[in-house]
Amino acid sequence: MFRLSQYMNALRADPDSKPTRPVGSAVRKTTGPVVIWNLIRRCNLTCKHCYATSADKDFPGELNTEKVFDVMDDLKDFGVPVLILSGGEPLMRPDIFEISHHAKDMGFYVGLSSNGTLITEDNIQDIVDVGYNYVGISIDGMRETHDKFRRKEGSYDEALRGIRLCREAGIKVGLRFTLTQDNKQDLPALLQLMKDEDIDKFYLSHLNYAGRGNKNRGDDLHHQMTRAAMDLLFETCWNDVLSGKKREFVTGNNDADGVYLLLWARENLPQYADQIETMLNRWGGNSSGVNISNIDNIGNVHPDTMWWDYTIGNIKERSFSDIWMDTTDPLMAGLKQKLRPVEGRCASCQYINICGGNSRTRAWSLSGNFWAEDPGCYLSNSEIGVDKDQDRLEVTPWSRKKSQTVATPETKISV
Repeated sequence: MFRLSQYMNALRADPDSKPTRPVGSAVRKTTGPVVIWNLIRRCNLTCKHCYATSADKDFPGELNTEKVFDVMDDLKDFGVPVLILSGGEPLMRPDIFEISHHAKDMGFYVGLSSNGTLITEDNIQDIVDVGYNYVGISIDGMRETHDKFRRKEGSYDEALRGIRLCREAGIKVGLRFTLTQDNKQDLPALLQLMKDEDIDKFYLSHLNYAGRGNKNRGDDLHHQMTRAAMDLLFETCWNDVLSGKKREFVTGNNDADGVYLLLWARENLPQYADQIETMLNRWGGNSSGVNISNIDNIGNVHPDTMWWDYTIGNIKERSFSDIWMDTTDPLMAGLKQKLRPVEGRCASCQYINICGGNSRTRAWSLSGNFWAEDPGCYLSNSEIGVDKDQDRLEVTPWSRKKSQTVATPETKISV
């Protein structure tokens, strides 16, 4: 996750601020990763870009309450600071509030990731009583666009009701927006909605090629459209900082955003460019397999939420801490290296220390190779110091290239 507001607020308050983690840290020594936990796969919607490919039906093998609590004990002992409870739609799980209360009592920072349609007057007090640190509600555009993406008429109004109920109850609430070719035109209106509704946070996710998003990757934004969206977000965030507003803007699933911020700053805020570059190098970019992790509804552990078709272990069989620290898996060994064994444009990029090689999921989805260049990088060869004649990995309608072997790092790392 790229915390745009942290950088811009740090510059305004103190150019020497250090708001982010050390660059490329191989394995955190004092804390475990943030855990995004898909407690249930069932959902009342069938959204176009769902990475979990959820549906309104029961899925076998999901963890019961007792097992969830046992896993929480291991996560706490391992130093996990944050649990993001997700789905499917987590509010469809009958014990969601019991689980949430238990997590809060254990001292976790607890977030709830919801589509918002099931947040009503009947359960808002239950949500308040948990004391969630944050509730993120997915929104795909204004009414017509959102309902089309969510494949349910009226889902926009229901989600907006959930947002308002959370806001009125004093809960920190945010919009979660996945940017695609089909909803790019709604971004300005959504930013205006954020202002009009006094919403705390805006999370822009780039489309990643996972789950149902694979089938819709023909809708992925062309690079110029991505740049235009980021320009708007940067401008909006900086104007907030100048006016003293405390709204939060973050992006996800494209760590080229950090490099693009540096290029944007050199053009628009040259007096801050050196400080931004220092902070971005300290951040280090993509943290899948290091600082971000995922547990799915049946207990499979993944390097992050976009790796659902790649499992590194199951918490029914081994503890999360054992699974997470095991580098005999070739993907995890590579992800935990300070400099990942990336190839193509990524290997030649002068800003590799900022983005960390970007999304390995997109690279794998297109090529079958963990370490191929990320086709979602929207920066030109000249901007990243790559030979102008170097070809890009072509982005075509999705079909993973099947291969019997995958590229693996030559050297194991010690942890």
